[in-house]
Amino acid sequence: MTPPPQKQNWLVTGAGGMLAQDVLAALAAAGIPAVAAGRADLDITDPASVRTALAEHRPVVVVNCAAWTAVDDAESREDEALRVNGDGARHLAEACAADGTVLLQVSTDYVFAGDAEKPYAEDAPTGPRGAYGRTKLAGERAVLDTLPDTGYVVRTAWLYGAGGGNFVRTMIKLEGVKDTLDVVDDQRGQPTWTADLADRLVRLGQGALAGTAPAGVYHGTSSGETTWYGFTRAIFERLGADPERVRPTTSAAFVRPAPRPAYSVLGHDRWAAAGIEPIRDWREALTEAFPALVTAERG
Repeated sequence: MTPPPQKQNWLVTGAGGMLAQDVLAALAAAGIPAVAAGRADLDITDPASVRTALAEHRPVVVVNCAAWTAVDDAESREDEALRVNGDGARHLAEACAADGTVLLQVSTDYVFAGDAEKPYAEDAPTGPRGAYGRTKLAGERAVLDTLPDTGYVVRTAWLYGAGGGNFVRTMIKLEGVKDTLDVVDDQRGQPTWTADLADRLVRLGQGALAGTAPAGVYHGTSSGETTWYGFTRAIFERLGADPERVRPTTSAAFVRPAPRPAYSVLGHDRWAAAGIEPIRDWREALTEAFPALVTAERG
């Protein structure tokens, strides 16, 4: 009888997404074998599909990048969002628990109320104001409750990358067709490059396997902070465009179904326990990421 394969590879869900693409690239750069699981390969809302995938691939780490990210749609379709963000995370956690597998669950700043005046610590009280945040918080709790020793929640925010649609690529496009842009200046956060977050996810998983990274909550956002207005000015500057074409406005000018956090700045103290430095300043990351973003948007 042939013995089952040794556990060595990682499994990345939501493989077609912007973050997952960079996670897979980071794993390849580190020489770590990985299985890319898109929706057609693994439906995390189906517990049988999850069990089958883990039994087939026997991963040592699962990175869950699969998520319902349509924030506004979640307000009217919360049950559907919960099946992905909450139930899907629980199915993965239960399968990982049965097989002794590490799970890295990507979460969001939306689990907080967004009304703080200083960076949210990893153990700060949660209080989501919308459906999206509630469903992601349900996923966090499922992972932490089911996998107290091998479950990791990494909250992130304001993600951008070359592998998908995002704020930076939209601003690059609009700069070429708009004389001026009105951009919200009363929401503060941390623009975060998916490649930087992917690097931390890989290092965190390696630390989990080595026993050097305690399980629990980490915040995977860039250092520093700005507003969407300040972020857009930085984008224009890197395009060689006049940043004065960007004009500040308020959230009231862009009413949406889901409330946006006014303050999404996250603290990064927990990384020290894992021996991993926090992500660098957002300005430095944007400068490095920018050529690929321009190429992705303009060709």
